[in-house]
Amino acid sequence: MTGQKRTFSEAWHRVADLRISLRHAVVMRKQLFRGETWYLLQDPFNNQFFRIGPEAHEFVVRLRPDRTVAEVWEECLARNPEGAPGQEDVIELLAQLYHANLLFCDLPADGSKLFERYQRRRQRETRSRFFSLMFFRIPLFDPDRLLRHCEPLTRLLTGRFAFAVWLLAILLAIKTVIEQFPRIGGEARALLAFDNLFLLYLGMALVKALHELGHTLVCKRFGGEVHTVGVMLIVFAPLPYMDATSSWALRNRWQRILVASSGMLFEFFAAACAALVWAHTGPGVVHSLAFNMMIVASVSTLLFNLNPLLRFDGYYILADLLEVPNLQPRSLAQLKHLAVRYLFGDRQAEGPAHSRKEAFWLTAYGVASGLYRVVIYGGIILFVADKFLLLGLLMALICGVTWGVLPVFRFLRYLATSPKLARNRRRAVTVTSVSTAVFLIFLAFVPMPNRFSAPGVVEAMDLSRVVNGAPGQVAEVLAANGSRVVPGTPLARLVNHELDLEIAATIAQRDEVLALQLQSFTTHGDSARAMLEKRLATLDGRLRKLELERESLMVRADRQGIWVAPQGYALQGLWLKRGAELGKIVDPGRFRFSAVVSQEEAANLFSEDAPRKTTVRLVGQAQTDLQVEGYQIIPFQHEQLPSAALGWQSGGDIPVSGEDEHGLKTVEPFFQIYAELAPLDTPGRVVIHHGHSGRIRFYLPAEPLLGQLLRKASQFFQKRYQT
Repeated sequence: MTGQKRTFSEAWHRVADLRISLRHAVVMRKQLFRGETWYLLQDPFNNQFFRIGPEAHEFVVRLRPDRTVAEVWEECLARNPEGAPGQEDVIELLAQLYHANLLFCDLPADGSKLFERYQRRRQRETRSRFFSLMFFRIPLFDPDRLLRHCEPLTRLLTGRFAFAVWLLAILLAIKTVIEQFPRIGGEARALLAFDNLFLLYLGMALVKALHELGHTLVCKRFGGEVHTVGVMLIVFAPLPYMDATSSWALRNRWQRILVASSGMLFEFFAAACAALVWAHTGPGVVHSLAFNMMIVASVSTLLFNLNPLLRFDGYYILADLLEVPNLQPRSLAQLKHLAVRYLFGDRQAEGPAHSRKEAFWLTAYGVASGLYRVVIYGGIILFVADKFLLLGLLMALICGVTWGVLPVFRFLRYLATSPKLARNRRRAVTVTSVSTAVFLIFLAFVPMPNRFSAPGVVEAMDLSRVVNGAPGQVAEVLAANGSRVVPGTPLARLVNHELDLEIAATIAQRDEVLALQLQSFTTHGDSARAMLEKRLATLDGRLRKLELERESLMVRADRQGIWVAPQGYALQGLWLKRGAELGKIVDPGRFRFSAVVSQEEAANLFSEDAPRKTTVRLVGQAQTDLQVEGYQIIPFQHEQLPSAALGWQSGGDIPVSGEDEHGLKTVEPFFQIYAELAPLDTPGRVVIHHGHSGRIRFYLPAEPLLGQLLRKASQFFQKRYQT
């Protein structure tokens, strides 16, 4: 009840003569948010809560069966003319309390209505569970009596000593993870392997049990009650859950934040213990289970539980930190208010925000959480469809009905029957119709830019590879990467002590043969001298070969150009086999761009509508477009990248196989395109060198967005499900 109040309402006669009050079992608690007073109404039978402001509280506490609603409202108006709620506010408040099943009336007719109201609420809960198949809850038992008997244990597990143990375990686990980090990456590759799925699920179940135990113990420690423990089906996988909504009644917001955080704290402790067990055990079931628990308890906690855009722990923590109660429903109400006030023209519409700052937070959260829910639910549906196609289609159908058909139906019914639009119904219908028509026309008929890009690397069209002619250790790199060289320029010097010893041994053998040859003139015949001459010729040939190999240890340029050696001085000290590539000498005059195009995008290049324009942008020089004189599509699929810089292992965009140590083999086939770069008009402004990575852009003929979206969706499903 904020903003400008509508003192009178045309629908006031419907509630003015009612004699109602709060149910006797309703518990009311006082809370403070941002220095403002709020009152929390709790229904102890179903453990549900309803929060109202001080103006509504002044009205609600005066409701009695012996007084009419009109009499109570007139009394509030007489006591506080400026702060009393208006008639429209009273109608809305009573409607909300009615649907929350918090009102009592002693009339038989109203009693039947209360029963009907309960039945309708149960039906809404059943429908909600049906349409939330991915997050379905099944309550099992009430643990409150057991928790009362275990109160000493609860205090021990949530006390200072427990916190000291938790902190020590976390520090030891961090040290262990840092020391064993290379092993984590290796074992994480098999996390989703088929033979690991059972251990992964078992680890997740254990971690989530500890998570819910943390909520339960800390909530009980601060005086809350826990009456429900059950099983929640998350994407049809059963996991434990508990109901800690009683923590909302805690007056201290830091206690509420601690209750919401306790599950994650217990998960981090589980992750720490699992990390220590994993690091000190050998291969086996215990080792694998500990690794799965360590990953689940840390990664899932950070990505899901701590994320405030989903209604998990992070959501309630954020709501208490911002002191914005009912963050999600109020954010939806804020978005609805903006539409009603500024699109439908109802200037008397009141929003849920109490200030401009709160209105900003509610609007931003409403938009962000809505978009994130679509993304996360879409990802879950695709994940399930990859494993079980029919089940994924069923989930997609249910979500389509829940988020598409039903909201549209409710909105149309709201436009046609809502009393709040009585004065602005024609404008609301007109704005909705015109906006829908404009959006559809824009989507289906207005041509929009159509382009796509692909990664690639610059290659010199004229180059020669420089290799070493003999094995050896790189003693000195003589030419810097990017320097200009001419034929004969020394590039690198290698040493091979074994080659020197072999040359010395060959010279010694030659000297021995020469001595024997001189001796043969006096002691041996012609046949012996002939054999010695053949032996001497063999040694001379071998010596010449070894001398040539020693000369080739000094690697020189065989042509003029730019010396390209990305490894550069990193080669110094390494032992290289014969024929190892040290670098390339490229002609800086002409370059081409070797691009990697996916199979889906390549279909655009094979169509009748050829790209109207093609440009290249290089990494670090994205402000300049390099023109392309022409391109050539290699008419068969490739699986080897032109450069490892394009693959995931080197920070590129292309998925590569983990089995290829060079990072060149791709997971999926691709088409390769050679685009010839036009000569630069201003060479000094752009620097191009061999191996420079970038992206090529193809500008296709303009096309409406609807056609582009349908084509991309068709390509996506054809590739993913071969449909």
